[in-house]
Amino acid sequence: MKKEQINGLEFNSSATELSLGVELELQVLDGDSLLLTPRASEIIELCDDNNIVPEFFQSTIEIVSGVGLNAHEVQDDLRPAVYKAYIKANQLNLKLSSTGTHPLADYRDRLVTPSKRYHDLIDRNQWLIRRMAVYGMHIHLGMPSGDACIKYNSFFMHLLPHILALSGSSPFWQGMYTGLSSCRPTTYEALPTAGMPYLVKNWLEFQKLYSFLLKSKAINSMKDLWWDLRPSPQHGTLELRFCDEPATLKEALAIVAFVHALSHWFRDHEEEWNHSQTSLKHWIFRENKWRSIRYGLHAQVVVARNGKTKLLYKDIQDWIKAIEPYVKELKYVEHINVIKEIIEKGNSSERQYKIFEATNDLKEVIRHNVKEFESGHPLWL
Repeated sequence: MKKEQINGLEFNSSATELSLGVELELQVLDGDSLLLTPRASEIIELCDDNNIVPEFFQSTIEIVSGVGLNAHEVQDDLRPAVYKAYIKANQLNLKLSSTGTHPLADYRDRLVTPSKRYHDLIDRNQWLIRRMAVYGMHIHLGMPSGDACIKYNSFFMHLLPHILALSGSSPFWQGMYTGLSSCRPTTYEALPTAGMPYLVKNWLEFQKLYSFLLKSKAINSMKDLWWDLRPSPQHGTLELRFCDEPATLKEALAIVAFVHALSHWFRDHEEEWNHSQTSLKHWIFRENKWRSIRYGLHAQVVVARNGKTKLLYKDIQDWIKAIEPYVKELKYVEHINVIKEIIEKGNSSERQYKIFEATNDLKEVIRHNVKEFESGHPLWL
């Protein structure tokens, strides 16, 4: 493993370019009330599995994959771990769910996992961080160097709205319908080191930015950068952190495969991309993210500096055509068929809203979310 060091921050280049790692954050629910309950530690203890770990709040468990060469290897890691957590939860009369927010949860009731780092975060960020009782999926892509990491970061800034919309699963917040496809990202964006990343051109510029953030005490380490995308130098990866937690494992793996195929396309078409694509301004990236938050797959996103717009789901369809050779090569046809199905039938937020529209009962929405999680695949009406 090659170590790249500039201005004191090492980038531990990945031994395998475009390797994959995935983290899933799951809700722990009382089996009777279906409300969040601070009993994650009991599930973790019963599982006794290094891939099943605690998170910030005691009503959350995190399931992490090992490093895989592709989405199939990630699936081989995640599927048995998710099943184990489900079985152990049931033994405790608990349920698991995996949407970006729990429709009825009150963040003021959440208990923080005992940890000096977590309590330091509360001390610094106060009420803002206490609101973050939300759930997301993180995807790590192995990078050959720090400079490559910045290039892939810039590429995926253009695709952030697409991937976020596919994962959209947080239309409700504290018992209210928000009108948003994904309200989860809005809980982060009040924090100065969260949300859209600062744009840099290369690894050296990132080093300078990181050094300044440290020197000014804006952060204490890389862990304090909660950007939507960020380099993870210790692991030698680019980390995509903006997804809502997909409602089902099938959708999660489909999104991972989509991201992986896009990465392979960019690896082979970087020069063509740089020649044909004028990088969008930061405010356009921000606007497109907002439109995805609000309208999900039906957003009209800005695709050029001249203000040209395009329906988000149609742009995803065009990207699916572009990456078709990689989908076949990586044997992701079934995964991409799930992406097509999400576009045709609706993401989790749309499914949840349809349940709410039909029943006017958020408990029914939660039952639907639990049922989807347990089945492992979307249940379209």
